[in-house]
Amino acid sequence: MKTLRWAVITFPGSNCDRDMLHMLQHWMGQEVHSVWHAEEKLPEVDVVVLPGGFSYGDYLRSGALASSSHVMKAVRTFTEKGGKILGICNGFQILTEAKLLPGALARNEQKRFVCDMVGLHVPDTLLPGWDIFQNQNFHMPIAHAEGRFVADEQTLQSLKQKGQIVLTYQPNQNPNGSSLDIAGICSENGRVVGLMPHPERAAAPWISSRDGLRWLSHLMEVWFPSNL
Repeated sequence: MKTLRWAVITFPGSNCDRDMLHMLQHWMGQEVHSVWHAEEKLPEVDVVVLPGGFSYGDYLRSGALASSSHVMKAVRTFTEKGGKILGICNGFQILTEAKLLPGALARNEQKRFVCDMVGLHVPDTLLPGWDIFQNQNFHMPIAHAEGRFVADEQTLQSLKQKGQIVLTYQPNQNPNGSSLDIAGICSENGRVVGLMPHPERAAAPWISSRDGLRWLSHLMEVWFPSNL
């Protein structure tokens, strides 16, 4: 596995940052930097991760306050220059609040927090270069109260037609009422990815499964093909 440089951002209220650090360092052998939300500059890295949790206590809306933090200015500049960003759960919420991804994450349809293992599927229509993911299934944990992806009909159809829906809940396993069963999307250029499931909690069978490790390894191959 190739070695990349990763930055994992910690906000007040993050609770999956250490999980992500451990996943990347211990299970994937990556170079990882922990970055505090008040920093105005990022270290020299290839990928930035916005982890799960309850940034700023989820006040106002989940991810709303974090989207305006000092470090997010640097994150925005980073992706504008070609950098890759992965937002997981609360990180996905932050990305939509920052308008780095379309749509929004709303309160779960059943109005309660959901913590479970879910079946996931990758659609057959994806952006060019994402073939390694095509039609694969994954089994990963979720833990959220505001994970229902919503958007207007035009945005939903655009995401579908352009191949930006990178992960869906398997039939009859949608845990939150998310539109089109969406569990994860990417930006039009593929450099920004947000998903509600937690791959960092699925590194080994004795934890839950190895599908999170497999999913992250595939993402690395999409972003940084080994033949380049």
